[in-house]
Amino acid sequence: MQKQNGFTLIELVVVIIILGILAVTAAPKFINLQSDARASALQGVKGAIQGANGLVFAKAALAGDEAKAGPVDVNIGTDTDKIEVPTTYGYMTAEEAAFELAVDASFVAEVGIPADSTEDWIVAEAGTPGAGATMVIYQRGAPNDSKTCQLTYKEATSTTTPTYTIVDTGC
Repeated sequence: MQKQNGFTLIELVVVIIILGILAVTAAPKFINLQSDARASALQGVKGAIQGANGLVFAKAALAGDEAKAGPVDVNIGTDTDKIEVPTTYGYMTAEEAAFELAVDASFVAEVGIPADSTEDWIVAEAGTPGAGATMVIYQRGAPNDSKTCQLTYKEATSTTTPTYTIVDTGC
């Protein structure tokens, strides 16, 4: 009887078929990770903005500025390190400056992004801050050409609190 020195062709084919079946069942779980990460990042930014807005509103309410229309600066921080956050009806106005001050994230305006810009989040402002403006926020590098991976923030009005709308169908 001869000593066998390798695998037979049938054994190799069976192993390749098994690996193919495993790849077909496992691949879809890994292919969509980037999209899921972008959608989760949007949810995280929404939570950060809501949390910051809650703190800003509390500070505005303590100062008696929660019912004032138009931009009102609310001081946040210590006596030596005060930060003036523009608000309307006690909540942050829909402008990059307010978000930069209140949220621990970096934003850059969509119009005229500098070439050396490193901010993670891009904002597009619409309307006059303090008068029911909206702001669209999306992640740098996200496929936002068709506006399918973004967070829209709409300022508070005299009768409503701010609204946060996430569209993540195309992240």
